[in-house]
Amino acid sequence: MFVQNRFSAWIAGIRRQIALPLRIELWNGQCVDFSNEAPRVTIRLPDVSSARYLLKPSLANLGTAYVEGAIEVKGAARDMIAVVNALARTTLKPERKLSRLARSMRHDKQKDAEAIRYHYDVSNDFYAQFLDPNMVYSCAYFEDGDEDLATAQLKKIDHILRKIALRPQHTLLDIGCGWGALVIRAAQQYRVRCVGVTLSENQYALAKQRVRLAGLEHLVEIRLQDYRDVRGQFDRITSVGMFEHVGLRHLPEYFAAIERLLAPDGLVMNHGITSTDADNGETPYGGGEFIDKYVFPHGELAHIGSVLKAMQQGGLEAYDVENLRRHYARTCAIWTDNFEAHAERLRKLAGDKRYRIWHVYLAGCSYAFEQDWISLYQIVGHKAGQRSGTLPWSRKYIYPATPATVELTSSDGHGSF
Repeated sequence: MFVQNRFSAWIAGIRRQIALPLRIELWNGQCVDFSNEAPRVTIRLPDVSSARYLLKPSLANLGTAYVEGAIEVKGAARDMIAVVNALARTTLKPERKLSRLARSMRHDKQKDAEAIRYHYDVSNDFYAQFLDPNMVYSCAYFEDGDEDLATAQLKKIDHILRKIALRPQHTLLDIGCGWGALVIRAAQQYRVRCVGVTLSENQYALAKQRVRLAGLEHLVEIRLQDYRDVRGQFDRITSVGMFEHVGLRHLPEYFAAIERLLAPDGLVMNHGITSTDADNGETPYGGGEFIDKYVFPHGELAHIGSVLKAMQQGGLEAYDVENLRRHYARTCAIWTDNFEAHAERLRKLAGDKRYRIWHVYLAGCSYAFEQDWISLYQIVGHKAGQRSGTLPWSRKYIYPATPATVELTSSDGHGSF
């Protein structure tokens, strides 16, 4: 009775403060609407005990309840995320936490490999349902704003390859190569020798198959390998959507490893998600807690300022920085639409629980990027203090409208596998 009375008071309080396109179906058959418009989201509470999740409607709390089947939620994922965030803003106060760096966990090769396997080795078919045909699982680049996903992902790869001034005699290392799209594109367009490393067995198997089918085995080598175990030097290094797994304490070591692998006049491009919370590296209302629990175990987001500092500590100088936050909001929104369009197939592939995790995760990421809770930066760098003959004086060389008007001094291509 106490929970029921408290919940009734909670409903009355919310309705006085905000109108939401939300309906709550109670355990006794009663329905409560939170506005006069037709509800776009319905939350069903199967029994009185499930009301406790709404009394503190954080993203972590309600996300856990939905994933574990303690509540039922109907509606498009983006509507669900918007309604839950509105409830959280209305009900909860911002949480004060210790700095994420103070709480940062220790990473090692075994833990990192386990985390990668948990996230990526669901099945290749699972990811194929909502990614583009090349299965690029990172922020796309909408150069004109109206591209479809497949086009925007190819433009992202080309944007990166232009940024690092790739040339045919170069060697390229791609850290966290996924299903091989970047190294395959680099080999096809520039005829460079490439190494791609991943810790996901599923990605490794499919990437090798794609390289073989493309007839590029003489140029591209895919390895099931930790980047810390790579040896040699490379003229160009890319890391796309990987450094979020490194851990805040280990970012200087990560960049130092890249510096060690980079040829003296080489270029590196790091593409990754950052937090816009400079103090704690958190997203509001428990979103990061949900992701750590269900999606990316041990993942940690650094502020862009911390990333630039860690690069310098690792012996690298940042020379070009670009914010693609809006691009990732749109990418995640398209992934969400694709995910919902293939809902039945995805449920069969991954099961109900994992389906629910990803259903809210993708939409939640799109919302977080839209709200500037998280961001995405591409950073081009080179060895600190190195006078590089490959660096042009302006950014004109990056954009396809003027590639022929800028002369680039080539390196001597001394990188090696």
